[in-house]
Amino acid sequence: MPRPATASLQVSATPAEVALAAAELFTESIVSAVAARGQARVAISGGSTPKAMFALLADPQHSFLARVPWASLQLFWVDERCVPPTADDSNFRMTNEAMLSKVPLPPANVHRMEGELDPAVAAARYESAIRNAFKLEGAETPTFDLILLGMGDDGHTASLFPHTEALDNMIDIVIANHVPQKDTWRITLTWPVINQGRTVAFLIEGKGKDEVLQRVLQGPYDPETLPSQLIRPSSKQLTFLLDSEAAKLLPGGGAPGTTTLELA
Repeated sequence: MPRPATASLQVSATPAEVALAAAELFTESIVSAVAARGQARVAISGGSTPKAMFALLADPQHSFLARVPWASLQLFWVDERCVPPTADDSNFRMTNEAMLSKVPLPPANVHRMEGELDPAVAAARYESAIRNAFKLEGAETPTFDLILLGMGDDGHTASLFPHTEALDNMIDIVIANHVPQKDTWRITLTWPVINQGRTVAFLIEGKGKDEVLQRVLQGPYDPETLPSQLIRPSSKQLTFLLDSEAAKLLPGGGAPGTTTLELA
């Protein structure tokens, strides 16, 4: 899949401002999708930055809670750990505690990955759930209106870890991916499906991410080592919401503002 020529870097001074920008992107994307197609389909990730965003979306002191057309939102996950939904490290549990339990999103519109099942079974069931929700036929694949991603300090995104079998899968929608470096299994959307999203955004913060982010955006193309380089949406709507610490090695030195970066 061709890589787009540019990425939009939206740099905020603090992690709190990144969460605010992410909540705004979430809200605007849903409103736009509902206006265009009658519903919005969004895939979210876990982690600390989405958690802060979810808290903002559920906060009655902000406008997001009232602006989001919750009844028209279909919510999915990008990936999940192979744990029960009550486990401390469950992406679903974090989202439920931070947002789902506090907003008027119909339970039928929440499509969680069943991490408590055998990984292969959970992946197959989630692919079936997506096919049913999107009314896909044959080899059709889903187009999410918004996909929100994070990035690990090893350059992974979703549960696409360096040198794992998932990086070679260009056929399935959802797969179980064995991650030897963590001695665990994960369930994840495949990278071609992520690249089909209408808007794809990374939420990245902290000085611990600055060097790997620079390598992902400006280094040699080596997706086996840096799987985040695989994420180059065909829509070319690739956005990075960053704080100053994460962006300090990029052009602009982490100064707040929006810039366009040429990709190799």
